[in-house]
Amino acid sequence: MATIPLTKRGAEKLKEELQRLKTVERQAVIQAIAEARAQGDLSENAEYEAAKDKQGFIEGRILEIEGKLAAAQVIDPSSLDAGGRVVFGSTVDLEDEDSGAAVTYQIVGDDEADLKLGLISISSPIARALIGKEAGDVAEVHAPGGVRHYEIVGVRYL
Repeated sequence: MATIPLTKRGAEKLKEELQRLKTVERQAVIQAIAEARAQGDLSENAEYEAAKDKQGFIEGRILEIEGKLAAAQVIDPSSLDAGGRVVFGSTVDLEDEDSGAAVTYQIVGDDEADLKLGLISISSPIARALIGKEAGDVAEVHAPGGVRHYEIVGVRYL
């Protein structure tokens, strides 16, 4: 099984979700199933069917998270010493060569990605173009909207 890269923060978020699913969500759906069963005929009981569907989703998500955590390679970006190169977990300050717009991204695992927070997936086109480069280099990004050029202004390990 291949390892899944996660930042320390991403691993903690998955562990918190797993804990919530096991202790809160699982118990709530068990209670909902018990209440629906108490209503009698299960063959035409929509509440029972909905609760069973939710239970299936919760159990599936628990298995998915446990699998990801078992295969995770947790990386603490603050402990990296990549010599100024862009690597998984690094925070990169960029300048769009066409518009001059400045953006900052942190390269994270697929489950952690949130563009609104400046977190981009390691498998995204921009992250793939940035990996291995350093400050002063220009990255050519082949995105769905066309080719973009970004100058790497700085690389930090936060």
